[in-house]
Amino acid sequence: MVGMSLPRQACYLALSSLFAAAAWFGHWRMQGAEHGAVLALWLLLVPAWLAKRWKMPSGLTAWLLGWALMLPAWFAFLEWRPNASARDALALLAVMGLVWVADVAAYFSGKAFGRRKLAPAISPGKSWEGVYGAVVCVAVYVALVDHFGWLDIKLPLWGLLLLALPLTAVSVCGDLLESWFKRSAGIKDSSRLLPGHGGVYDRIDSLIAVLAVSNACARWAACNSGNIAMTKPQGIAVLGATGSVGCNTLDVVAAIRSATASWR
Repeated sequence: MVGMSLPRQACYLALSSLFAAAAWFGHWRMQGAEHGAVLALWLLLVPAWLAKRWKMPSGLTAWLLGWALMLPAWFAFLEWRPNASARDALALLAVMGLVWVADVAAYFSGKAFGRRKLAPAISPGKSWEGVYGAVVCVAVYVALVDHFGWLDIKLPLWGLLLLALPLTAVSVCGDLLESWFKRSAGIKDSSRLLPGHGGVYDRIDSLIAVLAVSNACARWAACNSGNIAMTKPQGIAVLGATGSVGCNTLDVVAAIRSATASWR
C-alpha cells in the first residue's frame, strides 16, 4: 500500500476484512470460472509479468490486484475450517510443508551452490541452483508423504510428483513477484510488522500462490472427471491441494485415479 493515503489504507483494509469475514461465516466458495482465472493468473500472467518486469500498478488496479492475489488463498483456507476433519487439517499442513521445504531448500542450496542467477534484475540473491535444490527436496518430501501415508490418497508416486513439482515452480514465482513489487515500489521491506524478516508478505508470498493454485487444480480435477455428483461441500486433499466446491475427498481421488489410468 505504498503511496496510498492513510484513509485509503484504512478503507482498503476494512473492505478486505469485511469480505473475508463474510466469506468465512457465509461458507462462500469459489466457482469453476474463478478457479480458471486463478490458474491463468499464476501460470500465465505472473510468469509474463516477471519476464517483462512490468511496473506495479496504482490506484484501483492495485486494489484489485491485491484482492486477486490474496483472496484465492483465503478461500483455500476456508476448505479447512476449524470443524474440518483431521485429514483436511493434515492436507493444509501438507501444502504448507511443501512450501516451507521448497523455501528452505532453495535458500541453502543457493547459498552453497549458487552460480547462475535466476532473476538478477528482480532478486539478485536467487539462483537456478537454489531452484534445483528445492525441486529435489520437494521430491523427497513428497516421497515421505506417500511412504508414511500421511494423506488418504491412492495415487502413484509419479502422479504425486506431477502435482507437487508445478506447485514448487509457483512457489518460486510467488516469491519473485513479491520481490518485484518491493523493487518497483523502491522499498526494502513489505511492512514493519516483522522486523528483520522483510514484513508479513515476505513470510507468506509463496504460500498464498501455492494455496490458490492447489485449490484451483483440485477444483479442475473434480469438475473434469465427469463422474462426480457435487452435493457435499467438504474439503479435499490432493497432496495438500485444497478442496473444491461440493466434492469430498474420495470423489476427487477417484477422479484423479481415473484420469491418470488413462495416461498409462
